[in-house]
Amino acid sequence: MFGIPGKSPVTLTPAAAAQIRKLMGGDKFGLRIGLKKGGCAGMEYTMEYVDAADPADEVVEQDGARVLIAPMAQMFLFGTEIDYKTSLLESGFVFNNPNVVEACGCGESIRFETG
Repeated sequence: MFGIPGKSPVTLTPAAAAQIRKLMGGDKFGLRIGLKKGGCAGMEYTMEYVDAADPADEVVEQDGARVLIAPMAQMFLFGTEIDYKTSLLESGFVFNNPNVVEACGCGESIRFETG
C-alpha cells in the first residue's frame, strides 16, 4: 500500500460506516472500492460486495464497517474520506479525495494528476 505506517489509507464518516454495515448485512465480508477508466473526466469509482479479501487488497475496518481497496486504486485513494449523503433527490457515497484534480459536472467521473 502507498501509505504511512499506522495511518489508515481511507477514513469513513459515521454515516458511511453505518451504510456500509447495513449493506454488508450478516453475509458479506465487505465492500471493495476500486477505479475504472470511464466517464468524461477519465476515471470512475467502483464498488462491489465481496465474500473474501483478495491477498493484494488493503483492508480498512472502522466502526464495524469493512472496506477493501483494490490494488490498482490504492495509490489514488490514499487520504480519501468516504461519506454517505442523503437528500430529497438522491443518496449515495461521496468520496472526498485530495488526489482528484478534476471532476465532471455530474460528479461521477474524476481525473488524477498523471505526472
